[in-house]
Amino acid sequence: MMILPSPQQLRYLLALAELRHFGRAASACAVTQSTLSAGILALERQLDASLLDREVGKRVVFTLLGEEVVRRARVALELLEGIAQIAQASREPMTGPVRLGVIPTIGPFILPRLIPLVREWFPQIRLIITEDMTERLLEKIAVGRLDAMLLAMPCVCEGLETIPLWRDPFVLALPQHHELAKLSSVPLEMLGNERMVLLEDGHCLRDQTVDVCRQERNWAGNEPESAHTASALHTLVRMIGEDLGVGLLPELAVASGILEGTGVVARPVTGGPAWRTIGLGWRLKSPRTEDFRVLARTLKTLSPAGAEPVLQQ
Repeated sequence: MMILPSPQQLRYLLALAELRHFGRAASACAVTQSTLSAGILALERQLDASLLDREVGKRVVFTLLGEEVVRRARVALELLEGIAQIAQASREPMTGPVRLGVIPTIGPFILPRLIPLVREWFPQIRLIITEDMTERLLEKIAVGRLDAMLLAMPCVCEGLETIPLWRDPFVLALPQHHELAKLSSVPLEMLGNERMVLLEDGHCLRDQTVDVCRQERNWAGNEPESAHTASALHTLVRMIGEDLGVGLLPELAVASGILEGTGVVARPVTGGPAWRTIGLGWRLKSPRTEDFRVLARTLKTLSPAGAEPVLQQ
């Protein structure tokens, strides 16, 4: 009789394929590096095939067969986990662990309200939070390491079912002594000569800011070379407070008090579509789809003051 790979062996293999490092993969699986290495070696022996190219030094390189096994292992493990999940969901909806990803421009401002709300409404759910960039969260959902994620839309969300929750307007953040701060609202066309402070590459908010400004400022490329960059919204606000430029912030962050004590003020912007949509996404055909739809309806109550709820298309 054919000996089949175990789910644990598949988890080891997928972690290594995602992280490309034995130590980090072992840590992600909560085992020692030697345990993970032994598990993958045992899998290769069972299959009588080499999944890793061990002639390339310390780098983790999969053979062509190994890449195909990883692809099929991802599907197989998702299906196996789905069997247990669909059984649990039928017995006890809205129970058990939910591994939720959040991006850095949403997490700090929504989690203080989200976590108590979920505890109150769904006490049998145990949230496990991971904060990371959108691209990496999507990868974690694809390999089964996350169940759902809060994301900023529009985004390239292939493989996800998404529900829009609410519209999060952008506001202009600028030093309180800035000339534009005298206005009650600022037309985007007036930013043509302003130096912008942006988030660094990898943040979807950077791309969304660039898209808004490109419409009104006729930027030829992604952004001018003179733009300052920050790794986080709090740093971006501090840079604006030091007169390095102006920037667009989500209303969600401003409503959470990010500008307090910084000498930075916020003004609404006019003259074009200037907002992002906060949404909840999960794997297509997830056995917990109904749970996540219920969760989405609950999360819509967390929209900041003035935000517009978004009706699902």
